[in-house]
Amino acid sequence: MEKWLLFAKEHWGIDLSAAQQAMFAVYESELMLWNEKMNLTAVRDTEGIRIKHFLDSLTCAQVLGDMNGRALIDIGTGAGFPGIPLKILFPEMRLVLVDSVGKKVDFCRHMLEKLCLQDSLALQARAEDLGLAEAHRERYDAAVARAVAGLPVLCEYLLPLVRPGGCILAQKGESAPDEAAQAEKAIRILGGGPAALTPVDLPGLEDRRYLIRIPKDRPTPPGFPRRTGVPSRMPIL
Repeated sequence: MEKWLLFAKEHWGIDLSAAQQAMFAVYESELMLWNEKMNLTAVRDTEGIRIKHFLDSLTCAQVLGDMNGRALIDIGTGAGFPGIPLKILFPEMRLVLVDSVGKKVDFCRHMLEKLCLQDSLALQARAEDLGLAEAHRERYDAAVARAVAGLPVLCEYLLPLVRPGGCILAQKGESAPDEAAQAEKAIRILGGGPAALTPVDLPGLEDRRYLIRIPKDRPTPPGFPRRTGVPSRMPIL
């Protein structure tokens, strides 16, 4: 068994089937192939992909729990992280991948088709627009993102998409505790509950990583998210 697969099994109890392992192998191969043509991700080596993309994505399962039968939206997904690895892990999960960059959405659509992932969709869109659209507002059990924006901004992107009783999950680095403190006002205004930080360790990486889970306690008030670009220019602080 590959080292990264063994790590997931021993540390998190994630035991991938032969079919799931084969899907990750295809994903890895396609990502490296497409990266030769376009800059999908700065991580280009096999070990980096397995640890910084695959394992890093699977850490979300520690906080989200079993997502089978539930709906997840991944904002700023890039080359499909963490959404596609989570879909491989939870095949009965409904998945929507969102990015504003067309070539990244094209790759995600290619992977969804290549891996025959059902109940999955990749959209080129902005989170602010989706948060105001009836088809997406408060329709998801969980909304996730990594390396997209500071947490006060991210809350305005994600919380409007999640139904009360669901949660948002942000993958963050060492700044997570400070960002959680800065986001308290935004969380309260947008309908969220107290943030919970879970430290994450990945093999060979010394930098501290965190999962920030914020429950959705009540509906997001009308008027949020604000129009495209406003949350990033004028965060709720």
